[in-house]
Amino acid sequence: MAARDPEATKARIFEAAVAEFARHGIAGARIDRIAAEAKANKQLIYAYFGNKAELFAIVLEKKMLHLAEAVPVDPDDIGGWVDRLMDYHAAHPELLRLLFWEGLEYGSDELPHESDRQAHYARKVAALRDGQDRGVVTDAIPAADLLFLLTALANWTLVVPQMRRILVGGEEPDQDRLRSSVKEAARRLTAR
Repeated sequence: MAARDPEATKARIFEAAVAEFARHGIAGARIDRIAAEAKANKQLIYAYFGNKAELFAIVLEKKMLHLAEAVPVDPDDIGGWVDRLMDYHAAHPELLRLLFWEGLEYGSDELPHESDRQAHYARKVAALRDGQDRGVVTDAIPAADLLFLLTALANWTLVVPQMRRILVGGEEPDQDRLRSSVKEAARRLTAR
C-alpha cells in the first residue's frame, strides 16, 4: 500500500482547482472534476480547503501572492515593471481569468478574504506612494488610482485578445508595437 503524502495531494488539488476555476469560474467549476484531475478523494478537498467558494478564494490568494513576489511594483522603473507584469500574465493567463471570474460572480460585493486582499494591494500602493514621495512618480494622481490605472493598462491587452487582434493586429510586430505603446502610456501617466 502506497504511503499518503498530504502535501503532494494538496498541491495536486490546488493545481487542478486553478485549471478548473480558470476554465469555468466559481459557479461552473465542479469539485468532482477537480478530484478526478487531482486523483484525490472529493472529501479530501473539503477537508483541506472547505467549500468550493473557499477553495476559489485560497487559489486566487495564492496566485496573487505569487505575482506580488515575482513582479513587485517598481516606481523607479515603471516601463520595466509593465514589461514584467505583461510577461508574467502571458506566462500565467489563469490569474487574469480567475480575477475576471471573481468579478463576474461577485461584482462589487464583499469578497471572501477581502481584508487579506486589501493588505496585498496596500503594499503595492505603498510602493507607488514611496515613489511619489521620492519624486520619481507623479503625485497628481492618488497612488491607489495610479496602481489601478497602470494594472488595467498592462493587463487589458491579455484580457481581451479578440479586441487586441481586431484593433491592433495579430502579428508579432503588432504586439511589439502595442507593448511599446502601453509602456509609453504608463510612462506618461506616471511622469512628474
